[in-house]
Amino acid sequence: MEYIRGTTEFHITEPTVISFGKFDGLHRGHELLMDYMIEKRKAGLKTVVFTFDIPPGRLIRQNEGKVITTNEEKMHVFERIGVDYLVECPFVSEIMRMKPEDFIYKIVTEMNVRCMVAGRDFHFGHNREGNFHTLEQYAKKLSYEVAIMEKIQYEGRDISSTFVREEIANGNITKANHLLGYAFFVQGEVIHGKHMGGPVLGFPTVNLLPPPEKLLPPNGVYITETTIEGKVYQGISNVGCKPTIEGENPIGVETHIFDFNRNVYGHNVKVEFLKCVRPELKFASIGELTMQMQEDIAYARKFFECN
Repeated sequence: MEYIRGTTEFHITEPTVISFGKFDGLHRGHELLMDYMIEKRKAGLKTVVFTFDIPPGRLIRQNEGKVITTNEEKMHVFERIGVDYLVECPFVSEIMRMKPEDFIYKIVTEMNVRCMVAGRDFHFGHNREGNFHTLEQYAKKLSYEVAIMEKIQYEGRDISSTFVREEIANGNITKANHLLGYAFFVQGEVIHGKHMGGPVLGFPTVNLLPPPEKLLPPNGVYITETTIEGKVYQGISNVGCKPTIEGENPIGVETHIFDFNRNVYGHNVKVEFLKCVRPELKFASIGELTMQMQEDIAYARKFFECN
């Protein structure tokens, strides 16, 4: 996959099929768009996903909402599903103030677009004046096809990034994973913690410190799977600030991987959340914390045996 970012000038000479959106989480509601593009690949078109480096709402409406997937995580997701080009356009004034028709012309001419795929809720251009009708209006003039995808629903509600974010924020990991179509995850570089997991508690851990814009489930203990160098390991993760441990601890993801004691500092790993075990608690002593961790691990091992 070619990753184009940091520029508003795009030069793709091959004929393409393109889909637009924030694609936060790349949930089941996005599947129809992706499936349609993959089908068009059979006709010789390269697949292009067009998104922005920050959610437009964050800048326009001063909305500081958290994201399901960071830009780096999103890149890995699109690479995994086989997208040919990921275009991460800077949301600068030039783009923000562009008229819908000018935006369409720029996209079609600079990326040799033969087909556009979008949902009915897609808006673009200055003041969000453009929509799927605008795409259809210019299709014949600029010689491209338009495919408009319908929403997928679950429990009578459209599957959307907002829906997924609500479930993650409420700790409903199982439901969030169903909406996503895969396990919610945190991906990043393993950092040094306080080195208490192994020497003090007897449970060595892998520590990640997600960026501030990353949405995390409520502080607590979760059954997780961790991917390191392509291999998947079972374990449990604590999301939070470790209240039993003295001192100030930033909110992070600390994972104990079963039967694993390798040094993986500096490695890029992915931690996938499968089920919530319990909320984060402050214990009276390290001994009490250790006993609870033993119970959490036993519960998680049984979960994996039964699934």
